[in-house]
This record gives sequence, structure tokens and C-alpha cells, in this order.
Amino acid sequence: MTIIAQARLGLHDPHDCTDANDELTVLHAIYDTLVKRDRQGFVPALAREWFVSDDACVWDFTLQAGVQFHDGTPCDATAVAASLERMAREDKGYTLGAPAVWRQFLGGAKLEVFSATQLRVTLTAPMADLLDVLEQGFIVAPSAFAALDAGDHSAQVGSGPYRIVEITPSQISALRVDGHFSDTPANDKVTWLLETDAAKRQAMLANGTVQVANGLEFEASRSLGAMRHEFLSPVAIIYLLNAAKGPLADARVRRALSLAVDCEAIVATVMQGAARPLRGFISPNHFGAGQGTGAEMDHEIARALLAEAGHGDGLTFEVDCPTRLPDEAERLTGALAAQLGKVGITLNVHIHPEREDYAHMVRRKEIRDLCVFDSSPMSTYRVLYEKIDSRVAGSWWQGYANPEIEALIDKGCITTDRAARAEIWRRAYALLQDDPAWLTLYNPLRVIGIAGEHPDFTMPADGVIDVPQLPLLEESALAG
Repeated sequence: MTIIAQARLGLHDPHDCTDANDELTVLHAIYDTLVKRDRQGFVPALAREWFVSDDACVWDFTLQAGVQFHDGTPCDATAVAASLERMAREDKGYTLGAPAVWRQFLGGAKLEVFSATQLRVTLTAPMADLLDVLEQGFIVAPSAFAALDAGDHSAQVGSGPYRIVEITPSQISALRVDGHFSDTPANDKVTWLLETDAAKRQAMLANGTVQVANGLEFEASRSLGAMRHEFLSPVAIIYLLNAAKGPLADARVRRALSLAVDCEAIVATVMQGAARPLRGFISPNHFGAGQGTGAEMDHEIARALLAEAGHGDGLTFEVDCPTRLPDEAERLTGALAAQLGKVGITLNVHIHPEREDYAHMVRRKEIRDLCVFDSSPMSTYRVLYEKIDSRVAGSWWQGYANPEIEALIDKGCITTDRAARAEIWRRAYALLQDDPAWLTLYNPLRVIGIAGEHPDFTMPADGVIDVPQLPLLEESALAG
């Protein structure tokens, strides 16, 4: 038995949208999706192959034959269509502060089942990056829909390489499904164990109580030696800027803000080195991430831009700051205030202890001048669509508009060739370095501990433990 200790535990409706890696690692083990992410691309999962029309509206999928859900019912094209339809419901796809995430992409789609293994999805608008959504489109047994709709989140019935056998407040256990089409996982039983204290998770790994410990302290974990594995989180730590009104509606002020900040110093002081400066609107792990250093600190140019914008005598920003997500938000804002003071900018900080209320405030576009936030989707297109495109004015958009960016978004939507589309997103990346929509700061570095020596182990690009791909791990001291 392999035990994974993690800081959070619990399962919700698999058709709600989540970026919580502790939940996603369970969902990806027990559910299949049409495709799986492989670094910046995709590989077959339930879909053996797929074809997209030249206009990026019609997607044809050929599915694995003979797949069954864990309750013995067929996981065929009809069942897949039922899950996609359920994902697109108005009351599904909820993530922190944002309702119906999947509906904006799948809403109104025509789903045609031609056979047990043939499914066509016809979208209402072109989306060449549809696989970014389907990678988290968990295919759930229709037999579980009623229970899930009633709020019974213990009704987790998938077709994945592991099936749930126990759910309690402190642990979730699953058994390997032998003969799964994606190959048989190395470990026969997996238990996800709740332990909120990072030091205790590390101690449990060190003494053999658990085989995997997620979310370890960056420096303290160095004592684990070869069991310590460090990886870059694709989550972007940023400040959303109110470009709809106030001083940050002026592109010169947004640019000055970026030039006034020393990201390396923030990484060193706020994060104690456990991060890497973020040079654009997405992480290096993202599809179509560009190059370049971004806005490098230059106080002289920052002051000149502020003066040109009419703020030569100084400027005060009103800042909204949560107490968690990111957990270092208050320390970060304090460090930012010290840096911005060098170019005559003062911060007046407003603290928000209720994180979900804070998210709703941001979604309603009620932020003051700027607010601490994170950007988590692994889809470059989703970030552009949901947060930057002024025509969509999505949940996290805050007034920014750039016609050149929007023209590239339109072009990317219909460009089905991945290499060509990556180049389009790289051009958007470069434009957003010159005309930033946000103040981008860093990607955190995270640490996972794994028992034994596994020098070839690497974390997936999205920072979620791929349980079926874990190496064979020794049995826990508690097993049996």
C-alpha cells in the first residue's frame, strides 16, 4: 500500500472546476478523461484519436472500446456525452468565486453519438484549444449523477486506473484496476492521508509511515536528501490591476508599476528563494510561453512614465489583499509597498480575511486599484479568454483592453496547427510584456517527498501528482 500525505483532503463534484492539486491528484487517479496532458501537449486517454475541422468547431473522437465504469456500466460515447453535457450545465463548473467555468466553452455544444466509440462535439464558436478543457473533463458514470446532484460527494464512480473503496474525513483509499487500458499502475493500493502540518508530513515520510509527502517546506525538506523533489508550480502570483478606472487605466502607469518592482528581491525576501521570477502572463510550463526578461526594474523610466501621466508628485494606490491564496499575500504586499515607495508610490492596504468573499468581490469587478491574486489555469487560451479579452469580460477581467492581443486571440482560436498556434501565443506573450495587464511577480517552487531514490522522477507540468505513474514504492509500516 502506498500512502500519500497531503495538507488538504476531500472530494467535491468532479464536474466542478478546481485548481486544488490535492484534489486533482485523486480525481485523475479514479476518473478517465478524453486526453491527458503531456508537458505542453496531449496524449490519448479515453480518446484513442481525434480530428478537428479546419474551422476548429467540429471535433471527432474515437474512443477506447470495451471500457467499463467501476460499477460495471459501460463507459462509451453515450456516457462521455452525458458527462460533457453535465459539465456545461449552468450549475456546474463552479470554482472559487466563478460559476459555470465549463459552460463558457461547452455551453450550446452539439453532442452526436454515432456508435459506442464515435463521438462528435460541435462547438458554437471555434476553440482550437478545446483539449485544454477536456483534460479536466472527468468522465463520470451516469449512475452517479443523481447522488452527486443531491450533494453526496461520496458517489465517485469513474473508469480510471484506481477505484475508490473508502472515503472518510481523514483518508481516501483506492484499489488498482487491473487491466486498465492505460497500463497497470505499479502500486496496488493508494491511500491519501490528511495531515495539515508540513513538518509532520515530512517526519512521516522520513520514518516510513508514508511513501509520498506533498507540499513540504522548501528549506526544511532539504534534510530528506534524495527523497526531496523540487518543481516549478505553474501558478502565477500576480496583482490584478484595475484598468477600467483610476490611475491604472493609463498604460503608462501600468508599465511604470512593473518597472518599479524588483522581482528577484521579492523572491529572496518574501519567498526565501522558493520561487522564480515570472517574466510574462503565464509560466514557462505553459503552451506557447514566450521568452524575454519582461519588465526589468528601472526606477528612472518608471518615474518618467509616472510624471508623463501626471503623477510626478507621487501617487497612492488602494490595494485589496486576502489573508490566504496566496498565503504570503500580506507579507508580499508589505514588501511591494517598500519597493514602490522608491518611485513615489504609496499603498493603502485593505485586508480581506474571507477568501471566497474576496473572490466574489474580484469577479464582480469591485476591486480598488489593484489586488493580490493568483492565476492557475494551465490553458494559455483560457487565461487570455477569461482574464484578458475585453470582449468577453470574464470573471477575472478588470478592464484591460488591447486590440492587438484580441486579434491574436481570434487568430489562435481558429489555428488548429499546434506549432503555429504556439507562435501566436508567444506573440501575445511579448505584447503583454510591453503592455502588461497585471503586475506579474513569480511562480512558486514546490517540494514533494518520495520514499527511496528515484532520480528520474519528474512532476507533471501542472504540478499535480500523477498517481498511476508513481514508481513502485515500499509498503507502509502501517500497512496490515
